[in-house]
Amino acid sequence: MLEKLTIYSYKDENLKQQTGKYIVQINPEKYNQQFCTRLDTKPTTDTAGVTTKFVVQEPQDLSLEFYLDSTGAVPAPEDGRPAVTSVPDELNKFKAVVYNYNGEIHSPNYLRVLWGSLQFDCRLVSMDIEYLLFSPSGIPLRAKLAPKFTQYLSPEKIALKAKKSSPDLTHSRTVIAGDSLPLMCYRIYGDSKYYIAIARENGLTDFRNLEPGRQVFFPPLGD
Repeated sequence: MLEKLTIYSYKDENLKQQTGKYIVQINPEKYNQQFCTRLDTKPTTDTAGVTTKFVVQEPQDLSLEFYLDSTGAVPAPEDGRPAVTSVPDELNKFKAVVYNYNGEIHSPNYLRVLWGSLQFDCRLVSMDIEYLLFSPSGIPLRAKLAPKFTQYLSPEKIALKAKKSSPDLTHSRTVIAGDSLPLMCYRIYGDSKYYIAIARENGLTDFRNLEPGRQVFFPPLGD
């Protein structure tokens, strides 16, 4: 049986409490994924150019197109679902899953798109609908849908992805022999210049001679 692209909806950010699903009538011919890394340019004393510093990986985007057709030209689904007989009604079913406001969570649903090797946890950000064929009374008989989704990561998945090494998370470290505060700052933040602020945060007066076994807290960096 032909596998169809399916979109599942959830009402919780961990995507455990399913509220519905939508199976497309006609699979997309293609889909597009966009990956973006944000870099901050840093001027240098050399006039030949600038250097860049990693800031964050932006959420991925997924764009696809698929058709709805109620002319009878598309066979009924092999899994026993009824054939599409009304484009407006089918569009309402799709919107109920991906777009409509969920009063329980005060927002539209969290989504998971599945098709073949594609698994994309996301939320809908936009959707274009192009009506292509009409009945004599003006009812749409065929439509092309072009939804765009942006990646959704739960806080737990973000922490796992960062492997708890991000400067945006709070860290606690135990001092070992030979540690200094500038060195520890460099390990956490990638820059030793924050040692004065961290000394103040922890009430330290001697940042070079730290007592082994002492706990030092490194809070998230400010903007």
